[in-house]
Amino acid sequence: MDIETYRNYCLNKKGVSESFPFDEAVLVFKVLNKVFALGNINSRPLKINLKCDPEKAITYREHYPEITPGYHMNKKHWNTVDFQGSIPDKILYQLVDHSYDLVVSKLTKKQKEALNEL
Repeated sequence: MDIETYRNYCLNKKGVSESFPFDEAVLVFKVLNKVFALGNINSRPLKINLKCDPEKAITYREHYPEITPGYHMNKKHWNTVDFQGSIPDKILYQLVDHSYDLVVSKLTKKQKEALNEL
């Protein structure tokens, strides 16, 4: 998956915004101001940090060598994923969806209501 496909996929999710809060290279995607994906757009290969359920994170890491503990993140709850490796796009989409869904599940009731109204 290339950067534009990844970017468009993230931006098409409800309530998502993009920003460069750290520098001009680290693209961050948030749902209602909560981070669910980030990565350096200049890195080759493209590697993205995605939130992940701790048990699933271990399973993914065991099955795909391109998935490692989150770089500069909580290694229990984040994975770094090589988007230009051998992981099928279907799995990459699932990883992004899972990260987004995890963050949404932790939103307050009021935030979830606001998200549903978008």
